[in-house]
Amino acid sequence: MARDRAVTVALDGYGTEQGFGVLAQGARLAAADGIGVRVFGPRRALGLDGVDGIEVVETAERIGNEEDPVAAVRAKKEASVVRAAGDVAAGSSAALVSCGSTGATMAAATFGLRRLKGVQRPALAAQVPVPGKPVLFLDVGANVEVRAQHLVQFAFLGAAFSAAVLEVEDPSVGLLTVGEESGKGREEVVEAHRLLAAAPGIRFAGNVEGRDLPAARVDVVVTDGFTGNVSLKLLEGTAKTVAAAVGDAARSNPVAAVGGLLLRPALDGLRRELHPDTTGGAILLGLRGIAVVGHGSSGAEGIANAVGLAARCAEVDAVGRTAALLAEGGAGRGALAAGGDA
Repeated sequence: MARDRAVTVALDGYGTEQGFGVLAQGARLAAADGIGVRVFGPRRALGLDGVDGIEVVETAERIGNEEDPVAAVRAKKEASVVRAAGDVAAGSSAALVSCGSTGATMAAATFGLRRLKGVQRPALAAQVPVPGKPVLFLDVGANVEVRAQHLVQFAFLGAAFSAAVLEVEDPSVGLLTVGEESGKGREEVVEAHRLLAAAPGIRFAGNVEGRDLPAARVDVVVTDGFTGNVSLKLLEGTAKTVAAAVGDAARSNPVAAVGGLLLRPALDGLRRELHPDTTGGAILLGLRGIAVVGHGSSGAEGIANAVGLAARCAEVDAVGRTAALLAEGGAGRGALAAGGDA
């Protein structure tokens, strides 16, 4: 059922690997669902003039994956992702979505939307592509090196998002490391475990291992950005390979083909659950505004789902609820162990 277009999302019109046509179709799908879309990109290439619910803001400059993100965002004030982030900061749109350079999107969003009070580092959070209940995984690329207090904040940010947007009641949170015992892992993980075990306002389930991710043992899994990015891409690649292998096996001989036909509805549903397009993208948590980073390889459905995720975050006031949980749990800058704002 279509919405009443109460929410408008700023969409970066550049960066999608499949081209302007796919991005335009994704914008159309989102608009058909009742979401207002302001697309920052080349008007003629997008071909969206006159589409109900969509406004194209002519933008000729872009930031490519090969550019230094921070330097490019600072130098290219007219770049599509920078202007889209500025549109959110000015209140003309409720959220930002980009399927372009992840680094540029994070830089533009951080500079333009600013961090929540007390947040040391924003974290990039994504849903793990596993069937069953949603599992939120963060950080998946924003912070390669972290300290214990950063991991603690990621835990609170993830729990707030899981409750507000994914509608998980009292979400459980686990720290990703090499063993379940509290003393296992790097120094910052052991210290984060100690802090989280004593923190009010969060249901800390202790340490989890890599095998617990696809098993969905907890609702939120916390780690550093390097480990998270590698793990997420491994899971996505494994899911894609397994889905393809199941399909090949179902077509391997006449008997298997008959069984495959009977299983096709269930297999199609499983493929859909495992496909990255279904979740729409990752959200940058810890900012005063909403920013969603879509997959560069997204199809039209993935782009529409990224816009839908951003709109839902705005509708449920994910930012406000995140700030409230941070305050409730004492996870702001001053309440954490010393370490500064590195």
